[in-house]
Amino acid sequence: MRRLLAASLVLAAVIAAPADAKADDVIIKRPGAHPRYGLELEPHLLLGVSGRFRERDRNDGAVGLGVRGTLILVDNGFVSTINNSVGLGVGLDFVPHNSGTVLLIPVVMQWNFFLSKNWSVFGEPGAAVYSGTGKDGLVLDPILEAGGRFHFSDSVTLTMRAGWPALSVGVSFLF
Repeated sequence: MRRLLAASLVLAAVIAAPADAKADDVIIKRPGAHPRYGLELEPHLLLGVSGRFRERDRNDGAVGLGVRGTLILVDNGFVSTINNSVGLGVGLDFVPHNSGTVLLIPVVMQWNFFLSKNWSVFGEPGAAVYSGTGKDGLVLDPILEAGGRFHFSDSVTLTMRAGWPALSVGVSFLF
């Protein structure tokens, strides 16, 4: 956990390092003024820090790999006066442990808010099926996550997510 915190602090320092000032156009009050895409594909690194992950590894959590795909269902989401969209996300995460591998299959509703040309945030309520959690077999647990994206371009972002049951950092490809 300390290594992850140190790496996160270094990443934050690099991102926050001074650079030439450039205005970032605020677009939250301009519905539809965001990149046009119907599918987001996000490979990521995962740190399982709570829930079933914590039960299996009582130390610092569990590190694994995963992928999340989100299909945009509504381009101008629940609030028509702001720049938002709503999608259905499904993922597959593999987290190795001493006693086997945990497989996590999350299914979430992703509500995106496009703040500016370079930044968007999202919330993800949903549920996940766990397998490989020991004597319990398959288990269904809730998920509640929030995240943000730095948009390198209209089709590639750095995506960070935190919540129950895990943290993740990945690169999203918007199609």
